[in-house]
Order: sequence, then C-alpha cells, then structure tokens
Amino acid sequence: MSSKGRFDLVVVGAGPGGYVGAIRAAQLGMRVAIIEEDRPGGVCLNWGCIPTKALLSGAELVEDLTRHGETFGITTAGLVLDYGKLIDHSRKTADRLCKGVQGLFKKNQIELIPGRGRLAGPNSVSVNGEVLVEGDQVMLATGSSEWVPPGLEVDGERVLTSREALESRQVPARLVVIGAGAVGIEFAYVYAMYGSQVTIVEMADQMLPGADPEVAAALQREFRRKQIDVRLGTRYEELKQAGAGVTLTVSKEGQSEELVCDQVLAAIGRRPRSQDLGLDEAGVQVDDKGFVRVDDTLRSSVASISAIGDLAGGPLLAHKASEEGIAAVEFVGGVDRGPLDHAAIPACIYCQPQVAWVGLTEAQAREKYGDAKVGKFPFTASGKAIAGQHTAGFVKVVADPEYGQIVGAHLVGHGATELLPEMGLALTLEATTREIIATTHAHPTLSEALLEATLAAEGRALNF
Repeated sequence: MSSKGRFDLVVVGAGPGGYVGAIRAAQLGMRVAIIEEDRPGGVCLNWGCIPTKALLSGAELVEDLTRHGETFGITTAGLVLDYGKLIDHSRKTADRLCKGVQGLFKKNQIELIPGRGRLAGPNSVSVNGEVLVEGDQVMLATGSSEWVPPGLEVDGERVLTSREALESRQVPARLVVIGAGAVGIEFAYVYAMYGSQVTIVEMADQMLPGADPEVAAALQREFRRKQIDVRLGTRYEELKQAGAGVTLTVSKEGQSEELVCDQVLAAIGRRPRSQDLGLDEAGVQVDDKGFVRVDDTLRSSVASISAIGDLAGGPLLAHKASEEGIAAVEFVGGVDRGPLDHAAIPACIYCQPQVAWVGLTEAQAREKYGDAKVGKFPFTASGKAIAGQHTAGFVKVVADPEYGQIVGAHLVGHGATELLPEMGLALTLEATTREIIATTHAHPTLSEALLEATLAAEGRALNF
C-alpha cells in the first residue's frame, strides 16, 4: 500500500461538515488532507440541500404566477412548464458550487484525495484499500444516506428516494410520498406545483414530527388548500407494481386501504454512513443505530478520532455539521471555546409556506418553566405580506415567564427561513422580549412580525 505521507488532520468526507472543518483547520495552520469518494460538497451540495432549493425556487415561482398573477396584472394563459429544464438548472447549480468547494481547497492548500476512506488505525485512513493517509488527528464526516424499509425496492423509475428524484425529468400524474418530514414535504410541494396529484402518507399524527404542533397544523391546512392530500396516522404496509403503475397498501387505525399511483417517493428517514468505515477495528464505539458516540468536544472513544455531522447523531442538518466541523477542529487546535449549543440549532423547511424554528416549543417551555410567555402574530395582519399576497402563517415567540428571555421561536410563512436568524441571535445573546421590543424594525417588512409577536408575548400587541 502506497503512502500519501502524514498530515496534521485527515478528514473523511467532504460534505458541509468535512470541507468547512478542513478549511478551518487550514486557517489554524494545520496541514490537511480530505478524502471524498463522490464530489466535494457531499450529499448536501450535490444531492440534497442545494439542488432541492433550485427545484423549490421554480415551484414557488409557478405558484406565484398561477395563484397571484392576475392580482399583479400578469396573464398566465398558455403557461408552459418544462420540468426537465428545472432539473437542468438544479444540476448546474450543484456543479457550480462543487467547483467552488474545489477552489476553496486549492486556496487553503488542502489536499483532496478521491476515493473511499476507511480507518486503518487510530491515526491512519486507507483510500480504496490502496493508499494510506496518516494523520495526527482524524475527523470522520461521512454523513448519512436514505433509509428505505424492507420490501420497498428503489428502482429509480416507479420507486424513488430524493437521490433519484433529483435526476428524474418526468412529473408523475399521481405521486405518493411516504414521510412528512422535511424531505418529503419539500418534494411533495415541488411535484404538486408542476402538476402532479400528490398524496402524503405519514405515520405520526402531525406533519414535521418534532415541530411545534400549531405550526405543523398550519402547514397542513395550506397543503390541503394546494390540493395535496395529507394522510396522518397512516402507516405504509406493502407495495406492488402492476404494469406502469404502483399499488400502495397503507393502514390507519387497523383499516387497510390501497392507493394507486404512478410513482412513489420514499422519504422516511436517513441512517448514518458508518458501515464499512473500520470503526470496530479502530475501537470507535457506536450506538444501536450506528451513530458514533462522541463527547462534548466531538471526540469519539478513540482520542485521535472525532466524528461530526449526521455520523454523530441528530439533528441531521447541514449547518449543524458545519458548526460541528469547526468546533471539532478548534478543540483539537487549542482554540479557547465552549461546546456547541445544540439546543440553539435552527431548523428550516423550504416549501411554501416555509417553516422555521429554533429553541424550545411552547409545550417544552411550559414543561421546563411551569409557564411561559407566548406571543403570536399572523401574516394576515402584516402590511408587507398583504402587499405581496403571502399572508399564510404566523410567528410565535416563546419566552421564560420570569425575565422574558427568548427561549424559542416558531415561524410558518413566506420568508420564514430568512426571518429566523434574528431569533437565533436572540437565543445566543440571551436576549429578552424587552430588547427585541427596543429594536426598531423597518416598515414595511416581514420582520415586523417578529416584533409584533414579541409585543404580544408581553400583552402589548399593536397591530393585531
């Protein structure tokens, strides 16, 4: 086995956690190698976050034109939708950013080694079983992959995961999406806007399990207004293919039903890519789901090996992986910093209306404090939202009852993902309702909804 020499840090996986961590290590003066078997940027940039946002941008434009065009004096008669061109745009977007990451590696003198990395010891990684890369420290950032239940065979034509959907150039007449998590509802929205009759099947009793129930209910109402059939408390049982179609057997409260469709999108969940990574041989401990066990400094049971992102457990979010990549490197590099606050990691879903939240839900705050200050403001009362015809949804702000410290925020509506960071900063700074209220919010903006919701938490709402 040939050798690539020794580095200060060897990173396995060039996704949003691995490549950002590698860059931060280079900034700290480390000699860094990064191993990637697919394309720089990982799943997020190439087959997840970025290309799906390109699709969602197209879907949002279609909805605005068809639903609100006449209001703005735009005639949409004869509108032609070419989904293949949208896929082209999505792939070009991913390609452009992939090249950008490669450029960042060159700029920061990070050596990119193509191939599949596998631990060969506490300080070494083999690449395709042919090349040995040694490092004082090893950071595992291999991410996660789609989980598909037994009996649901993915063929890329009638049964897809998000990976196949990002290359499929056809819009099925009838689509069943299994799973109402972020991936499922984003694709459901895209396909519905491009003309598919969409049914969502979710075994939980709300969309976006884990989200504030009031937010989830608002999203469900909006999806039904878009003629998307949302079936909650419904379990997938069996799939049969017949001719060009698919028959899906589902059950609810012990009653079975058959759904006939042209295509099925499995968006049930993800699992860590910890298989065949050499973890056992290197002495790295994992939990019963395959996630690597890490401490507050993101080190595994082997001191020289850290694990970040999806491999180290939930939430399975790209920005969580990036923050962990930076944190892990800074701990190794001796930077004076505290552990990452996972409770303040935001969640964003990019269908329309968008959903975004950070911190505690209303129920969690009441459980923790015994009570909570809660303020809500609907976008139907926002001048900017009314002007833009985006009045669905609301903002909810949650604060502790004694000091008014902001402990959570939950948004559903147009632009929710862009509004959320103000509330994230409030959590970081331990800001109170008084400080948000004392901050002048420009008029007219959607951000005024944050101010109004905070005012409402103090019983001082002005415009609702």
